[in-house]
Amino acid sequence: MLKQKNIKWVYALSIAFILINAVCTYFEFYYFNLLPAAVLILLLALFSLDKLVLFVVFLTPLAINLQNIDGGLGLSLPTEPIIFGIMIVFIFKQLHSNTLDVKLMKHPITIAILINLVWLFITTITSDIPIVSIKFMVSRLWFVIVFYFLATQLFKNFSNIKIFIWLYISSFSIIIVYTLYSHALVNFDEQIANYIMSPFYNDHTVYGAMLAMFFPLLLFFTINKKYSGSIKFAASLLLILFIVALVFSYTRAAWVSLAIALIVYFVLLLRIRFRNVMIVFISACSLALVYQTEIVMKLEKNRQDASQDFDKHIESISNISTDASNLERLNRWNAAFRMFQERPFLGWGPGTYSFEYAPFQHAHEKTIISTNMGDKGNAHSEYIGPLCESGVLGALTFIFIIIYVLSTGFRLYYTVKENEIKKMVLMILLGFITYIVHGGLNNFLDTDKASVPFWGFIAMLVAIDIYHKGKSDDGVTSLTSA
Repeated sequence: MLKQKNIKWVYALSIAFILINAVCTYFEFYYFNLLPAAVLILLLALFSLDKLVLFVVFLTPLAINLQNIDGGLGLSLPTEPIIFGIMIVFIFKQLHSNTLDVKLMKHPITIAILINLVWLFITTITSDIPIVSIKFMVSRLWFVIVFYFLATQLFKNFSNIKIFIWLYISSFSIIIVYTLYSHALVNFDEQIANYIMSPFYNDHTVYGAMLAMFFPLLLFFTINKKYSGSIKFAASLLLILFIVALVFSYTRAAWVSLAIALIVYFVLLLRIRFRNVMIVFISACSLALVYQTEIVMKLEKNRQDASQDFDKHIESISNISTDASNLERLNRWNAAFRMFQERPFLGWGPGTYSFEYAPFQHAHEKTIISTNMGDKGNAHSEYIGPLCESGVLGALTFIFIIIYVLSTGFRLYYTVKENEIKKMVLMILLGFITYIVHGGLNNFLDTDKASVPFWGFIAMLVAIDIYHKGKSDDGVTSLTSA
């Protein structure tokens, strides 16, 4: 009897929906069609939050970016509203019954992230444009809470790490095929490559960054003997697709990031300690500062612009004389440093660079693509941007997150015993390195396309460090590591 009543309710609700939707469609009100999807998302949020998070990972490459809405703010649909909803549900669940692991909260990376968030909150209060900074702060919160704090709990199950990676890669591959097809229709023109992937990715730089970020992980699934022939075959086809996409993305930073990731790979093979790597890196940066005049004079002799010819395209990376993209990047950086000099401690407010930098440009540094309207991007650096927006502590607290992630990755690679987990750590770390190299030249963490994998990769390393590093090759947790 109860089942019969439930079936009657299902029929009644279905008929009611069809009738109401028909009326709405007649009056050209089409949003009612979204009700079933909204109900499904709500049910997942309440009863299966982990599946909803993974669903968002799949949706992320397919999401549409809407720019300059409501006072210059942007939104990615449908992902960001869903991520915001997941954050709210997760917060309420934690208030009702705290399930976060104490080990997670005491982890150095977690502490570094929390310190960075606290400083962002302080500089949001002192911001020149509070509404922009509040949106930036909330956006950063929903990415960190969902794809770091919630994701680490999701990754207690090691297979969920692989599912996360495959979900992003699979939907991203759809965008790659769409992009290559659209690009082929115009004979792979280099100028059109800058925006051919829109509306899914804003431009070729973030598209190239994600290609580079997931490239090592596809390589992992291709060469790992543990996986079946069908998985390795599928990964091999996708790897070829990614290589073709990288070539025709004309993204120079992607090739640079992969080259540096390869260097780090050999560093790891030689088992060089992370501390020694940092000493060499800091020494190299110090030498670059000492000899910056000579380096600039040398770079100014390069006049090779971006080209469809691969060799010339790579050569153009160091052209700071005629390449408009490189010159505009220098213009943005110089403006950011002048902003920092004026407000070195608190900065101008998180997310405000695009709205504040115009008066800090110098006429002789502006290029043919410069603008005073704040409508063509940000500071083009994950490190210089926070410097002018949140002051010196804004930049330092973010850099410390990077340092702790790299330190954790190095330590895990040297200490993990189980072969699959060890290789997974290696490829996650190399993928993360491609992004932090990109971070020196661009900044995308205000978008879901980059933030979802960025915080997700960090969560993977932390989850492996807390829950999986003690496993041996037979899958048994060693007593010494437990």
